[in-house]
Amino acid sequence: MAEYAIVQTGGKQYRVSSGDTIRVESIAGDIGDTVELTDIRMVSAGGRITLGAPKVEGARVIAEISESGKGKKIVVFKYKPKVRYRRKKGHRQLYTDLTVTDILLDEDA
Repeated sequence: MAEYAIVQTGGKQYRVSSGDTIRVESIAGDIGDTVELTDIRMVSAGGRITLGAPKVEGARVIAEISESGKGKKIVVFKYKPKVRYRRKKGHRQLYTDLTVTDILLDEDA
């Protein structure tokens, strides 16, 4: 069993341990579904660090979807002085909360 891992999802990297909850960009699935993340960049297991080039082969993180929704609203406002140019737009990013249940590393890979 691994101590922690570096996972990439949604274009961002996260350091996860078993039992951690992370907020990532939206992943398809319902609450309670199990998700397997396979884009693992680094794994620390038993004091031994395994680095990927770029991914660690045979490593995977098992997580459960605990929540999903929309983030806080961000207001985008464009303005140019003296030319009456104003544009106001809002954006709410979709997210998914994942609870990490297990980090697995195949030793023969």
